[in-house]
Amino acid sequence: MILAAGRGERMRPLTDHTPKPLLEAGGKPLIVWHIERLREAGFTELVINHAHLGHLLEAALGDGRRLGVHIAWSPEREALETAGGIRQALPLLGDHPFLVVNGDVFCDVDFASVRLQPGDFAQLLLVPNPAHHTAGDFLLRGTRIVADDEGAAAQCLTFSGIGVYDPALFADLAPGSRAKLAPLLRTAIAAGRVGGARHDGCWVDVGTPARLAELDRSLRIEYGQHPTSGE
Repeated sequence: MILAAGRGERMRPLTDHTPKPLLEAGGKPLIVWHIERLREAGFTELVINHAHLGHLLEAALGDGRRLGVHIAWSPEREALETAGGIRQALPLLGDHPFLVVNGDVFCDVDFASVRLQPGDFAQLLLVPNPAHHTAGDFLLRGTRIVADDEGAAAQCLTFSGIGVYDPALFADLAPGSRAKLAPLLRTAIAAGRVGGARHDGCWVDVGTPARLAELDRSLRIEYGQHPTSGE
C-alpha cells in the first residue's frame, strides 16, 4: 500500500493543484519512483489511498498497467490519517501481512528486505535522524523496537514511513475512522511485538519545497540528467 492521501500543507503552493506524490524529482513523480522500486522487488498488486486531488492521481496512474503493476484505489472523502487509511483499505489488502510506504518519501531500500517476523504486529524500517528531526521516533535494540523507558541500551532512530504490518494491528479500528499509527505501534511495542531494521542508504522526507529541490538535483546528477530550469 502506498499512502497518498495527505494534503501536503508544508509543500504549498506546489500542492494547491498537484497531489504531493505527483510532484516530480529526477524527472518523474515521487510515487512513480516507489511503484518502479516495488515492481522490481516483486510487488505487483498495489493499493493506493487518496483524498486531496485524488482524481488527479487516478488520472495519472490509472490501473497501473503502464507501469507493470495493478493498482486498486482506496478513496477517502477526507484524509483518515495513516492508521485510519490503512483500516479503510483492509478489504483490498487481504488477510496476510502487507507492506506500507509513505508516498512523500524517497528511499533506495530493497522493499523485499522488509519482512515481518512471526508473532509480530509490525516491522519498521528506521533511518538515521535527519537534521529536521534530531529526536528520532523509536528506540532500536538489535532487531527489536523497544519502549522509551528501555532506551539506555538502545538507539533512537527516525521512522522511515516504510513498514510491514499484520492486519490484526488495525482490527479494533472502525472503518472510516480517523486514527494515527503511532498509538497502535506504541501499544504493540509495549507488548514486545514490533521488530525493526536500520537503513543507512538514501532516504529523504520530501516535506518542503527545498527538500524536493535538493532531491531533484541529487537524482539528476546521479542519473546524468541536466538540471531543471532555474537551478
